[in-house]
This record gives sequence, structure tokens and C-alpha cells, in this order.
Amino acid sequence: SVNDAPSFVKGPDPTVLEDAGAQTVAGWATAISAGPADESGQTLTFNVTGNTNPALFAAGPAISPTGTLTFTPAADANGSATITLALMDNGGTANGGVDTSAAQTFVINASTNKVYGKLAHLGVVERNGRYEYADHPNGVAETEQLDFYSPYGCSKGVADQYTIDYARIYGLKTVTFRQSCIYGERQLGIEDQGWVAWFAIAATLGKQLTIYGDGKQIRDVLDVRDLVRAYEMAYNARDSISGTAYNIGGGPANTMSLLELLAHLEQVTGQPIPRVYAPPRPGDQPVFVCDVRSAEVALAWKPEIRVTEGVRHLIDWVRANPELFAWMK
Repeated sequence: SVNDAPSFVKGPDPTVLEDAGAQTVAGWATAISAGPADESGQTLTFNVTGNTNPALFAAGPAISPTGTLTFTPAADANGSATITLALMDNGGTANGGVDTSAAQTFVINASTNKVYGKLAHLGVVERNGRYEYADHPNGVAETEQLDFYSPYGCSKGVADQYTIDYARIYGLKTVTFRQSCIYGERQLGIEDQGWVAWFAIAATLGKQLTIYGDGKQIRDVLDVRDLVRAYEMAYNARDSISGTAYNIGGGPANTMSLLELLAHLEQVTGQPIPRVYAPPRPGDQPVFVCDVRSAEVALAWKPEIRVTEGVRHLIDWVRANPELFAWMK
């Protein structure tokens, strides 16, 4: 008899935060099959045949015969990687048999709202002790002109446009998420990255915070659990949305100023948060709120976790894992 090719269905592209540690996703690959019933006894092995960004990992992706995905991100690394994998059986290739499944790949690029630049042309007003857009109640849409402001914005903007163009020119299935401020458990936030988590960690430990500017700056923030749902929905809709970009954030319903977050954290922790003020950082936007209506239509997705609920969940995680922050005391 002639060996038939094995097959499988890969799971959603995983999203993890920087310095998240070892990851295990049970049942990531499903519908794993050696072929027809007479080949069910064959041994199956997943082979990773390509990795476009090995430096992103301390231990590269691997998939067990039962479909469990494991990998460990490298310390202080961020970005995206395209992983190519195939399933192989031990039935051989005699008489034209096929022992390897078709390779499967998919890419989601994690971009940023910084591709829109400082947005100095948008009217900003102060209301109730916070900055707001004068006439953009739904936030900034994907139709806003790109302006790669700051070296950080330039690096993200280039990746954003490459991802879109590879779909247009080469037919690669890609989608870009222009993400606003993401926060959540397992995020080891520091002053320069992951500000919501950094504020929550510092508040729990009684550390002094530096506020750059007057603290009235507004951001829309998104719980990572809502972000993961967006990634899963993008994977499921990959054929119809390839080559597009979507704003993914908390939207107008989930905005906070720096001072408002501090007040909320003081209420949750029951202790004052020491702070000092410093001049605003170059390129910092006084307001950024993303318009997420395009993602709502294309992905049937919208944020579900309110920021106050998400921050309390984050504080609970910080309190439950003091060993992760012992070095900061």
C-alpha cells in the first residue's frame, strides 16, 4: 500500500508578554491524523522547519505528538516570529507515498499606536483634570495618516508596512494590530515598558514612581485577555482580513490618565503611592485613544474587560507572586 500524508490543524498564534517565562499550550494542534484507519498505528512527529526570529526565544517552539506547544521567550525580547512546521509519520515514501503534511505558517505583527506619531494636529482640551480630543469622541481611526515619530515609532512603523506589503505582493496571510496600551498578569512591567503593570507593581511594593509631565495624559488600555481573543479571532478570519491593519485597544470606554490610575491603585491597595514629577518625554502623546470600530466589524471583537476590573485582577496577580518582584525591594 502507499503511505498517505498525515494532517493536523494548527491552533491560534500565541501572544505572550515580554519576559513571560516558559509557555505550555496544551492541545494547540488538533485533528492530528496519521492518515486512513490502516495507518493509525504510525508514529507521528512534529518538525519545526523554519523560524524567522530565533533570537526571540531562549528555547524555541516545539510541538509534542499530542499537540502541546512549548517555548520560552528570551529575556528582554519583543517582536514577532514566523514559525513553519509540518507533521511527519514513519510510513515512508515507497511507491510514491507521502510521509509529511503540508507546511503551515501564519504571521501576526504586534505594532503600536506610535505609528500615528504625536498627533499634534488633533485638537486637545483639558476636561475634568484630564486631556481629551476636542472632536474625536471615538478615538483615532486606521485612516489617520501614519507619522513614524521617534526611533521607536519608526521601527514599529516599518514592520507595520512590511507586514501589509508582504500580503499585497507575495500573498502571505498577514494582519497588523496597531495596539494601544496592553496590560495584564504575567507582565513584568518596568518604567520604560508596560506602564500600567509597572504602576501596579510599584504601588503594591510601595515604590516611588516618576510621573513624566503633569500626569493628565490619557491612554486607552486593554487587558491582555481581551487581546488574546482578538488574536484568535484574527486567525479564524485570516482569509478575509489578510493584508489589513486594525487598531486594537480599550477604546473610549477604557481610558485612564496617569493620575487617575494612581488614584485607583491607592484605593485598591489602601496605601499612598510616593511620586516625583519630571519633564515630559520627547514624542509622548498627550492623548491617545484608538477607534476600534473596524475591528468590531471585521473580527466581531470588542473589549469586554473594564479597566477597573482588569487592574484589580493585575494587582491580585502581583500579590500572589511576590517572588517575581523580590529583586525590586
